[in-house]
Amino acid sequence: MQETDTHVAIHVEDLVVGFGRHIVIDHLSLDVRRGEILGLVGASGGGKSVLMRTVIGLIERQSGKIEVMGSDIGLTPGRRTRDAAAKWGVLFQQGALFSSLTALQNVEFPLRENATLSDELMTEIANAKLEMVGLAPEDGVKFPSELSGGMTKRVALARALALDPAIVFLDEPTSGLDPIAAGDFDTLIKTLQKTLGLTVFMVTHDLASLNTVCDRVAALADGKIVTIGPMSELLRSEHPWVKAYFHGKRSLMLQPKAI
Repeated sequence: MQETDTHVAIHVEDLVVGFGRHIVIDHLSLDVRRGEILGLVGASGGGKSVLMRTVIGLIERQSGKIEVMGSDIGLTPGRRTRDAAAKWGVLFQQGALFSSLTALQNVEFPLRENATLSDELMTEIANAKLEMVGLAPEDGVKFPSELSGGMTKRVALARALALDPAIVFLDEPTSGLDPIAAGDFDTLIKTLQKTLGLTVFMVTHDLASLNTVCDRVAALADGKIVTIGPMSELLRSEHPWVKAYFHGKRSLMLQPKAI
């Protein structure tokens, strides 16, 4: 059942996505509430990134409805998708920074593409975004090849925030980071979400992130959302894949968040 429109940032209804005869997303429905951090978890190759990329218009869907902040996204990516894209920022897996641009120039890129601003103002905004994610002005002159994994993710996050979006999509944001850097990044995401009032749609397989950062978690299996709710609810799920994932050997440290 769809929640009240004013409380929903992303509404996906009866979505079907496939490649040839292979159906990846099979009549999936999902609501992401405004102001929450929703974690999306599923098996490798199970369609997590496909779902995210379909919502933001990078992959065409076969059928179904997608609304972002109340705006209907056309069946085929086009003007309506581009207009809606002004409401979101995206952090792709591994950062996806432009290797020929400095960190500062990477953050400036969406400003140059979407806003009419002076070079001085763009630089000022980009430096503010880098500071917002915990980087110093001297980090802005570095090229992606000179950045650590954690710094790369922070620059990519600063770029995602450049246009002050209402929604941020994060694709495996802690992938490739050591546990300390991953924990710091989780804390940064939670802090920014609270400070800026963001809605965060986070694709991840990181159990620690799911447990400490997410308000709700949606489990994707067999092309559908099979369970959604706070971590305590997923831990009680009897769905075979969910049960195996959250009660396997690598999840022994997992405990529900205190309320």
